[in-house]
Amino acid sequence: MTPAVSLAVAVTLGAALLSACGRRPAPVQPPADLAAKPADATLDKVRARKRVKCGVTDSVPGFSERGLTGQWHGFDVDICRAVAAAVLGDARAVSITALTSRTRYAALQSGAVDLVAGGASYTFTHDVALGLDFAGISYYDSQGFLTGALKQPRPRRGAPPAPPVEKAIADLNGKRICVQGGSPAQQVLAESFRARGLSYQPIVKEDRQQALQAYERGDCDALTDDLTVLAIDRASLDPEKHVILTEVLADEPLGPVVRDGDDHWADIVRWTLNAMILGEAAKLSAKDVEASRRDSVDPPTRRLLGVEGEGGRRLGLADDWAFHVIRQVGTYDEMFERNLGPNTALKLERGRNALWNAEKPGMMYAPPLR
Repeated sequence: MTPAVSLAVAVTLGAALLSACGRRPAPVQPPADLAAKPADATLDKVRARKRVKCGVTDSVPGFSERGLTGQWHGFDVDICRAVAAAVLGDARAVSITALTSRTRYAALQSGAVDLVAGGASYTFTHDVALGLDFAGISYYDSQGFLTGALKQPRPRRGAPPAPPVEKAIADLNGKRICVQGGSPAQQVLAESFRARGLSYQPIVKEDRQQALQAYERGDCDALTDDLTVLAIDRASLDPEKHVILTEVLADEPLGPVVRDGDDHWADIVRWTLNAMILGEAAKLSAKDVEASRRDSVDPPTRRLLGVEGEGGRRLGLADDWAFHVIRQVGTYDEMFERNLGPNTALKLERGRNALWNAEKPGMMYAPPLR
């Protein structure tokens, strides 16, 4: 028996004896310098230019719009700002590029932007076939229809008012439907109607604003898009004359997206979003996060705020990266309420975007930071 074989046999027998005695060999410990993960190309470029280049969908109230001074604001813009706070320590260090459904992915793949923060649907094709990598789900939406409200017959004298008659998707059979060309909504519309054995006349427009204008002119009988977008459109019309069908075509989970293969940058964007969700779960807020960082004895909160552990170094960031995100931008609930909630023009409830363990449970969840 050769020395090498003898050594192998000895190791095998030793392992077997330990197992038989109910003891396991000590786990292999990672190198002490594991945290010194080299920065990828995107992180290097962001640090060199001292700015995050972020793409958002142009002119979507509540999500991404410019104010009178030209300053961008909205839910998706806040995600951009949060990434800048995590990486550069300054939520203002961000350049916003307005994109459409036709340009958002090309802008990302060409390097014109470092990430796209809004409007991207997390689907198999987008994730696998287009060279993209989704960094989580920031908003759960669905595709549906905006159409004219049914006129109720006048009740006879003394009779109770007639209950509202809810339209269904089948009621749109053979109708003219406005849709944005090149968007996921166009594909979902075609597939869903074909599966239901329904027909329709597509009225295809270049962008969502043109589609809305065509619907308003009466060029089509219904408009299809994400429910959130339709709520925005309905608010701009006479809400009494238009309804959003409760029956939907498909779910549309939306989230920030980076280039495929950009794994380290994807981790940073993903955990920035997770940090905002975890901040809400820990009942933190931008206003009191400094006191929480100083006084909290809760280990998960201390790890999140960089008091304990090496979470930042393992991302190639400062250990207090999430503290900067929450202090400068806020937690997920603060971001939602500020841009979309009941006190805004959109007046949206949390719904499926509530935390999974909320009093009215939703689907929003982040893995533990440990």
